[in-house]
Amino acid sequence: MISTREPTPRNCESRREPPHCFHSSCIIFHSHQQCFGFQFHHLRASASRSFAMVCSALSRVAHAHICLVRRASHVCRGHQHRAWGSRPITSDFAASGAPGSVLELLGKSYPQDDHTNLTRKVLSKVGRNLYNQHHHPLWLIKERVKEHFYKQYVGRFGTPLFSVYDDLSPVVTTWQNFDSLLIPADHPSRKKGDNYYLNRTHMLRAHTSAHQWDLLHAGLDAFLVVGDVYRRDQIDTQHYPVFHQLEGVRLFSKHELFAGIKDGESLRLFEHGSRSAHKQETHSMEALKLIEFDLKQTLSRLVAHLFGDGLETRWVDCYFPFTHPSFEMEINFRGEWLEVLGCGVMEQQLVNSAGAQDRIGWAFGLGLERLAMILYDIPDIRLFWSEDERFLKQFRLSDINQKVSFQDTQDQPLLSHHLPPHGADAVPEGGQPRPPGHPGRRGAAAGGGGPLLTSPRWTPGSLERGKDAL
Repeated sequence: MISTREPTPRNCESRREPPHCFHSSCIIFHSHQQCFGFQFHHLRASASRSFAMVCSALSRVAHAHICLVRRASHVCRGHQHRAWGSRPITSDFAASGAPGSVLELLGKSYPQDDHTNLTRKVLSKVGRNLYNQHHHPLWLIKERVKEHFYKQYVGRFGTPLFSVYDDLSPVVTTWQNFDSLLIPADHPSRKKGDNYYLNRTHMLRAHTSAHQWDLLHAGLDAFLVVGDVYRRDQIDTQHYPVFHQLEGVRLFSKHELFAGIKDGESLRLFEHGSRSAHKQETHSMEALKLIEFDLKQTLSRLVAHLFGDGLETRWVDCYFPFTHPSFEMEINFRGEWLEVLGCGVMEQQLVNSAGAQDRIGWAFGLGLERLAMILYDIPDIRLFWSEDERFLKQFRLSDINQKVSFQDTQDQPLLSHHLPPHGADAVPEGGQPRPPGHPGRRGAAAGGGGPLLTSPRWTPGSLERGKDAL
């Protein structure tokens, strides 16, 4: 984790502590009451008194109600990936449903239940952290974005305004992944078939947005989060169940947002209005216009830094559950319009629940694979997991901003020798692989689909997609 300042926890005394949050102090597991009728008949009259006392004790223990109490620690951090727990599982799936089965991951133990659906192949990806491997193409993208924000946005004393978090554990609670982001309890994005669950309360994050609430609650007003995310999907050139995201959030106080505006002191952040297609009911029109302008200007500068000046861009209205209004940025790259990121004005309900009631904010998210495939001409998303030196050596650059294009060798091409055919390693549950373009496929490519800020057209209907491949 790279942090430029120590955050001050926000005061949330009026906020009710959320269920299943990692702040919970303990989890209690009750065993089913076992009733054993120990009957000791036909005891020999000559049995010793001590033997009778032992029998009486056994009878009392047999009717005991056992309660196991286990402390729940904070969401784990770090890169080390531990193998399976002390109970070996021969199936490709971790879920056994057997009481007492435990899954060990990143140094923590998680009891399994009927929601556990992790596979060995998926767990083998946890802790790889491609975005932190020097000179990996995903690392190059992360470093270029980080460099831009460090140079362009500084505080009063010349220190970077944005903190960067790139080592947060991918294991989160379902409250963090869904409830904290205002995703309804019955929303299809929660389905077991679309996510990787450790159990009913813990899962591998489906988006880096799962950390928004915690970082806001800790007192941060400007931060970037980078991490691996997991969603069950088929595999082809554009889709993989494990990919990587970078997310940015910034909050503004009244003074910060209206600084430099004529008569800014008379303007208000909030009002009691009505919700429309263009604004939230609590935001004033002046605040909305200023924060929308700042958001779009920030992202336009970022894209210009990555792709160069003169790039044609456009904004498309869209929907996300935790921003309103919401937008996607598309770029005209080599004559084709490509969606590269999603963003929006943060839902004030989310900001308020984290203790920042006096602030208004924006958020954005982008897929690292998508940008790397465009910038470096990488034709297949599976290549990012390659350990082949012929691939990796092409990105050992002396300057992270140096232009480079992936080159496949003609005598021993990487694509034909190291990658399976489309969908060959991607069979959904109980059926044949769904081909690209099938209605059941997820709508986004190269690490962009699903319920987060890099999703095109995030609607309940678009979440009916193929099952996991790993």
